[in-house]
Amino acid sequence: MSFVKIWVHLVFSTKNREPYLATDIRHRLIEHIEANAKQKGIYIDEINGWSEHLHLLISLGKEQNIAKVAMLIKGESAHWLNQQQVLRGKFYWQDDYYAVSVSPSKYNEVKDYIQRQEQHHSSKPFLNELKSLGKITG
Repeated sequence: MSFVKIWVHLVFSTKNREPYLATDIRHRLIEHIEANAKQKGIYIDEINGWSEHLHLLISLGKEQNIAKVAMLIKGESAHWLNQQQVLRGKFYWQDDYYAVSVSPSKYNEVKDYIQRQEQHHSSKPFLNELKSLGKITG
């Protein structure tokens, strides 16, 4: 019997870091991503974000890789958001993403960090956050 426990902290942003994800839209999007991921066998333990990005704590299954999981989540969620017609114009995620493995000793710290995104971004812009992410996941 295979046993795989690989935690990944995944972060991706809206195209050109546009602040499209107002609180109500972001919460609806997060609910949709969680439901869709569950249907696809993607285990998301935590998800949260801010106006232009999302953070996810994902456990990769034995048949999964981060590129495929990120593509499935980003592609399907952008499609769904466009179908909802809550934004003017077409919604896109940035092509790139940030993904780093999470040590079991840092798991709770990363999970707490993701949960506190709204508090965190009241004082720290996204670009500054990207520079400091290695400190909590390493």
